[in-house]
Amino acid sequence: MARASRREKHPVHDFLFEYYSFRPSHLMRWSPGWGVRLEDATAAEIEWPEFGVEPFLFPAAFPPQRLSYLDWAISHLAATASREPHFGCFGLHEWAMVYRDPEVRHPYVPLRLPRAEVDAFVESQALRCTHYDAFRFFTTEAAPRNRLELTRAVATEHEQPGCIHATMDLYKFAYKIAPFGRSETLADAFELASDARAVDMRASPYDLAAYGYAAIAIETRDGREEYVAEQRRLADRAAPIRERMLTEYQKLRAATGLTSSCR
Repeated sequence: MARASRREKHPVHDFLFEYYSFRPSHLMRWSPGWGVRLEDATAAEIEWPEFGVEPFLFPAAFPPQRLSYLDWAISHLAATASREPHFGCFGLHEWAMVYRDPEVRHPYVPLRLPRAEVDAFVESQALRCTHYDAFRFFTTEAAPRNRLELTRAVATEHEQPGCIHATMDLYKFAYKIAPFGRSETLADAFELASDARAVDMRASPYDLAAYGYAAIAIETRDGREEYVAEQRRLADRAAPIRERMLTEYQKLRAATGLTSSCR
């Protein structure tokens, strides 16, 4: 927030507030989730309008038009958790986003390799991206090189827990139900996304030394091994958060089906 007030850009951290749409002021609000009564609290002390005049959040306050989202998210999270993680993409999505394109996503940050070497490395590797929201930013030249032709319609079919973007997206799932989810889960998901984003960009073709980030040089064998180790670490860290989030979604959906008795 201090950087934003000075209009200072950051190629790693800004993603958490630009790609993801949760405002920093909302991130700093606390909620116990639905079904918890806050003793001795007043409406003025609770920043979430969904609580209404009582220090208690009823599941019936969840917007009925968003119940279909809950159903989709439960299916998506469960499908992702059920699959074996894949660790063979080596973070090439950021490279595929600049492949054979004069434009770059972070024009104020230099590439750490000449463009010809970036393109040659992409051509030497098999692109194995499984995450649609990364794939859709591939350049026109890079997209056909991916092993899978990903679309929004088949996104759930290919999502898997080793994907670093699937790990980051747990933050999105957490804030999508705020304040009906527990803020502890939201905070854990945000910190995980921040960690994953740093790994994501360290493995990119951008030179982030000026920002204090050492490159994970995936164009080398040692770098690819380091990236896989980081992927595994993040996937292990994400698993219990995904499980907690799925449980919160399932309980909220069950409660919204019993709204008359909850009041």
